Amino acid sequence: MAKRRISEADGRAALTAALAAGLGAEAPRAVQATAIRYLLEELAERAPGNSVEVRVPPFGAVQCVEGPRHTRGTPPNVVEMDGATWLGVATGELDWDAAVAAARIVASGSRATLDGLLPLVRTGR
Repeated sequence: MAKRRISEADGRAALTAALAAGLGAEAPRAVQATAIRYLLEELAERAPGNSVEVRVPPFGAVQCVEGPRHTRGTPPNVVEMDGATWLGVATGELDWDAAVAAARIVASGSRATLDGLLPLVRTGR
């Protein structure tokens, strides 16, 4: 199980503030960073494993999803996106397939998908 660094209360507060600012675009950088990292930690907790690496530069990255363990070099399954896209797909504000089609998500590898794992939280909007 992944070790949490951001408390539930701090993560939820940052997420609420980031979403109120339009998927974090207008939120202070520290708020964006906390919200993004909180959702990355949530993903790693819900889908433990090491077969897919999810990157949201420059904020963070996690390994998740059960499967073959990766230990050296570039992982074979990588999902990468910007912070606003991550906040969108992780909260259901943005559809995974639409984000991939619009090239907002770059996924490489046969297991490089989070479809079915998202959204992690629903915004209720």
